[in-house]
Amino acid sequence: MKDEIKFDANGLIPAIVQDSETKEVLMMAWMNAESLRLTIEKGETVFWSRSRKEIWHKGATSGNVQKVVEVRVDCDADTLLVLVEPAGPACHTGERTCFYRTF
Repeated sequence: MKDEIKFDANGLIPAIVQDSETKEVLMMAWMNAESLRLTIEKGETVFWSRSRKEIWHKGATSGNVQKVVEVRVDCDADTLLVLVEPAGPACHTGERTCFYRTF
Protein backbone atom coordinates (compact mmCIF):
# COMPACT_ATOMS: atom_id res chain seq x y z
CA MET A 1 0.00 0.00 0.00
CA LYS A 2 2.80 2.46 0.86
CA ASP A 3 4.13 2.08 -2.71
CA GLU A 4 0.81 3.41 -4.03
CA ILE A 5 0.88 6.65 -2.04
CA LYS A 6 1.23 9.73 -4.22
CA PHE A 7 3.56 12.25 -2.66
CA ASP A 8 3.60 15.69 -4.29
CA ALA A 9 6.55 17.22 -6.18
CA ASN A 10 8.12 18.13 -2.82
CA GLY A 11 7.81 14.56 -1.55
CA LEU A 12 4.93 15.45 0.79
CA ILE A 13 1.39 14.29 1.39
CA PRO A 14 -1.29 16.04 3.49
CA ALA A 15 -2.29 14.17 6.64
CA ILE A 16 -5.62 15.00 8.27
CA VAL A 17 -5.64 14.00 11.93
CA GLN A 18 -8.97 12.98 13.44
CA ASP A 19 -9.91 11.90 16.96
CA SER A 20 -10.76 8.20 16.62
CA GLU A 21 -13.50 8.39 19.24
CA THR A 22 -15.23 11.75 18.66
CA LYS A 23 -14.39 11.97 14.91
CA GLU A 24 -13.44 15.63 15.44
CA VAL A 25 -10.82 16.87 12.96
CA LEU A 26 -7.86 17.91 15.11
CA MET A 27 -5.29 19.18 12.64
CA MET A 28 -3.74 18.93 9.21
CA ALA A 29 -0.01 18.49 8.74
CA TRP A 30 2.40 17.21 6.12
CA MET A 31 4.18 13.87 5.98
CA ASN A 32 7.03 12.68 3.83
CA ALA A 33 8.00 9.04 3.34
CA GLU A 34 10.23 9.06 6.43
CA SER A 35 7.67 10.64 8.76
CA LEU A 36 5.01 8.20 7.53
CA ARG A 37 7.37 5.29 8.20
CA LEU A 38 8.15 6.65 11.68
CA THR A 39 4.44 7.18 12.40
CA ILE A 40 3.75 3.55 11.60
CA GLU A 41 6.80 2.30 13.54
CA LYS A 42 6.25 4.45 16.66
CA GLY A 43 2.46 4.24 16.70
CA GLU A 44 2.41 8.02 17.26
CA THR A 45 2.14 10.85 14.75
CA VAL A 46 5.34 12.15 13.19
CA PHE A 47 5.24 14.92 10.60
CA TRP A 48 7.44 16.97 8.30
CA SER A 49 7.74 20.64 9.22
CA ARG A 50 7.86 22.70 6.03
CA SER A 51 8.95 25.82 7.92
CA ARG A 52 11.75 24.17 9.91
CA LYS A 53 12.51 21.61 7.20
CA GLU A 54 12.73 18.77 9.69
CA ILE A 55 10.87 15.79 11.11
CA TRP A 56 8.78 16.51 14.23
CA HIS A 57 7.22 14.02 16.57
CA LYS A 58 3.90 15.54 17.66
CA GLY A 59 3.94 16.05 21.41
CA ALA A 60 7.64 15.33 21.89
CA THR A 61 8.08 18.55 23.87
CA SER A 62 4.50 19.28 25.00
CA GLY A 63 3.52 15.74 25.95
CA ASN A 64 0.44 16.03 23.72
CA VAL A 65 1.27 12.94 21.68
CA GLN A 66 -1.23 11.36 19.35
CA LYS A 67 -1.45 7.57 19.56
CA VAL A 68 -2.23 6.20 16.11
CA VAL A 69 -5.25 3.92 15.86
CA GLU A 70 -5.35 3.67 12.07
CA VAL A 71 -3.92 5.32 8.96
CA ARG A 72 -6.20 5.52 5.93
CA VAL A 73 -5.49 6.72 2.42
CA ASP A 74 -8.09 8.34 0.18
CA CYS A 75 -9.28 6.96 -3.17
CA ASP A 76 -6.67 8.96 -5.12
CA ALA A 77 -3.88 7.94 -2.71
CA ASP A 78 -2.87 11.59 -2.30
CA THR A 79 -4.22 12.37 1.18
CA LEU A 80 -3.93 10.50 4.47
CA LEU A 81 -6.45 10.31 7.30
CA VAL A 82 -4.81 9.49 10.62
CA LEU A 83 -7.18 8.36 13.38
CA VAL A 84 -5.66 9.01 16.79
CA GLU A 85 -6.17 8.94 20.53
CA PRO A 86 -4.90 12.40 21.56
CA ALA A 87 -3.13 12.88 24.89
CA GLY A 88 -3.95 16.59 24.90
CA PRO A 89 -4.64 19.56 22.66
CA ALA A 90 -3.65 19.25 19.01
CA CYS A 91 -3.10 22.96 18.40
CA HIS A 92 0.05 24.84 19.43
CA THR A 93 -2.29 27.54 20.84
CA GLY A 94 -3.60 25.09 23.43
CA GLU A 95 -6.92 24.57 21.67
CA ARG A 96 -8.15 21.00 21.33
CA THR A 97 -8.31 21.36 17.52
CA CYS A 98 -6.52 23.64 15.11
CA PHE A 99 -9.94 24.31 13.54
CA TYR A 100 -11.41 26.36 16.39
CA ARG A 101 -11.94 29.59 14.41
CA THR A 102 -14.91 30.32 12.17
CA PHE A 103 -14.36 31.94 8.79
